[in-house]
Amino acid sequence: MDTVEIQRVVAIEDDNWWYRERRAIVARELRRLGTPGRAADIGAAGGGNTRVLLEHGWEAIAIDASPAAVELARLRGIDAYHGDACYLPLSTGDFDFVMALDVLQHITDDRTACAELARVLRPGGTALISVPCDLALWSAHDVALGHVRRYSRESLTEVIEGAGLVLDRMWSWNVLLRPVAKWRRHRSSPPDMERLHPLVNAGLRAIAMLERVLPLGGLPGVTLFARAHRPEL
Repeated sequence: MDTVEIQRVVAIEDDNWWYRERRAIVARELRRLGTPGRAADIGAAGGGNTRVLLEHGWEAIAIDASPAAVELARLRGIDAYHGDACYLPLSTGDFDFVMALDVLQHITDDRTACAELARVLRPGGTALISVPCDLALWSAHDVALGHVRRYSRESLTEVIEGAGLVLDRMWSWNVLLRPVAKWRRHRSSPPDMERLHPLVNAGLRAIAMLERVLPLGGLPGVTLFARAHRPEL
């Protein structure tokens, strides 16, 4: 993610339906974990998701490969550091929770990156991972964003378990909006980050919010989420 795109994300993420609903998923997972501890947000960009950790009482840091992203996160009051996801500048077994949201698809050696998530977790600690799914959705959008791949349930499971993590749950997100996403992604040119009309934004968010209560996680979507943990010693 280049500097201009990071700035665009920071400008829209507080109101944009996609970012708001993704933060809602993070918040739900944090409530499930209960007592806050130490957390690391890997590939944090401007720190929008890191702020969710902080708001829920976690001692959180942000890591990103982009110096511009680190600077933006620090300007927002977040403890942020420059680092490669394959060589995290973090101590082994020092974190109760790590998340890597829409990160692995950018990394050629995703197995090493996932192994790093496992390394920095304490035994029993939890990882939350999200990736774009289904090669049928591959388009110029993926190329423009620097994606190396899209994942299937099987390929993501293999990467997670190959890192020594135990998969607790995997589910699809943006199931209802998958047809719209497929249509947009296969247009001749990739869409830029843009501020949506308030009515469009509200409508898309209302549709996405339905997935909080409908049993759709097993159906094909646009994104895969996975929750896993490092085994106890």
